[in-house]
Amino acid sequence: MFSCFCGSRKRVMAFMAAALAGVALLGAPSGAEAIDFKARGWWLFSAQYGQNGNFSNKGHTGYDSLEDDFEARSRVRLQLDAVASESLSGQLYFEIGKFIWGKAGNPQGGGALGADSSDLIKLKRAYIDWMVPNTDLSVRMGIQAFRSPFFALDGPTVLTADGAGITASYKVNDNVGLTGFWMRPYNDNYISASGRQNGFLDNVDFAGLLVPLRFDGWAMTPWGVYGAIGPNTFRTGKNPAPGENSFFGQRINGVDGNYFYSGMFPLLADKTAINRKTPSQYGNAWWAGLTGELTMWDPLRIAWEFTYGGVSWMDDPAMDRKGWMGALLFEYKTGWGVPGIYGWYASGDDDDVGNGSERMPYIVNDFGVSGFSSTFAGPDINGLERDRVLANTLIGTWGVGARLKNVSFFHNLRHTLHVSLWGGTNSSGILEKIHDRTGKWMSPNVNDNTGFKVPVGRDNMYLTDKDYALELGLLNQYKIYENLSVNLEAGYVHLMLDKSDDTWGLAATGGGKRGIRDAWNVSALFIYSF
Repeated sequence: MFSCFCGSRKRVMAFMAAALAGVALLGAPSGAEAIDFKARGWWLFSAQYGQNGNFSNKGHTGYDSLEDDFEARSRVRLQLDAVASESLSGQLYFEIGKFIWGKAGNPQGGGALGADSSDLIKLKRAYIDWMVPNTDLSVRMGIQAFRSPFFALDGPTVLTADGAGITASYKVNDNVGLTGFWMRPYNDNYISASGRQNGFLDNVDFAGLLVPLRFDGWAMTPWGVYGAIGPNTFRTGKNPAPGENSFFGQRINGVDGNYFYSGMFPLLADKTAINRKTPSQYGNAWWAGLTGELTMWDPLRIAWEFTYGGVSWMDDPAMDRKGWMGALLFEYKTGWGVPGIYGWYASGDDDDVGNGSERMPYIVNDFGVSGFSSTFAGPDINGLERDRVLANTLIGTWGVGARLKNVSFFHNLRHTLHVSLWGGTNSSGILEKIHDRTGKWMSPNVNDNTGFKVPVGRDNMYLTDKDYALELGLLNQYKIYENLSVNLEAGYVHLMLDKSDDTWGLAATGGGKRGIRDAWNVSALFIYSF
């Protein structure tokens, strides 16, 4: 009676029919094709309480401008694999939610009374895997997960998202492999002034090559990515809003649209006061990286990352963005846990708003963790807890920290405790330059009331070389049953901004000019997997 899939919406009924058919197939004997169907799933339920998620004084009205202090939410992921042989298989992967309990409309809606939302069910992945006959070359075609490699960090920085494309992997020998991919994030989204679809120069394509090297005592992966960005990809034929660059006239729909805007362009490049030109030629994007680890001194492990990348436009250098970042991790395995220390540094913007950005670009960073903590300040592991209060990535910052990972004193119970000191690498002088051009003071957070809401070219917080943040996090993971576990997590971030008049002293924070408040959150996440 209280099913979240009740109602008569065709989309939900179609999914139910497909799910029932899948169950029937799982229980049926193999047919002439001898296809083996395998099902996997994850049920996620979380409850959390916190305040000041945007570091403003909006704690009296909610965690931030979109959520209450207390929220409960759910997500379900269902994966069906059709395996014909070791050389041929396919995967279909659905995601239901996430949705906030009690909320009807998007974002994160579908949990209100009746629970009948047409936007609940999403296609996450759909691809086939096959081996080229008589070779060691494997091919994956369709909507799949794309990841840039990593060893020191908890996840990729440049790219971690689901997208449409082809991946080919070849095993040269037991120590050397080759992986190449082509990905098409955007195409055929340009709408002309007449309202007709116009597919001219509106594609974005990325191609990459990874060379994983695995030897006794060490591993390393050199890699590179090149991309072409069509000048009409984000353009609309309609007249842009006053003060908006027509290149950004269309906010591409899709879950990762704003991440692409944040990572691929300079700060406020969509404002004509900053950048009046609109490119007419393809932009070129590229990254080169080297990541690896040393395990020859086990139980000591040393891991590192270094990446340099850039985006350039021949006819609009104000749209260019290039920079680098590096990270280093030392950790030591013991019988009771893994203590470690870490550090990172990423280039930041100078104080010239007309020469583009000096921060390293990134394509999309959504489903992975790009920091060291796996908790509150960066992206979370399961995509359901509150997270990213500082940023999606470590770009434009430096930091040092220490952690105790997987500490266990009792059976089936693990703890991870970390403390990190963040600092910004962006020149504080850029804020006054932005004010001189626009007449407004940019806020340190994105949900402000200064006209720079969800701005192009930046993550949640913009830290200058005068700003710091101290992050504390504790994650407790308890295995209740073989297939059921619970994560109990607490996170706290003390933000230290320079409040002098030439930095953030004259900027609003989303709650007026009454100061910055520390962000904190506690959560319980239940995970049932099969």
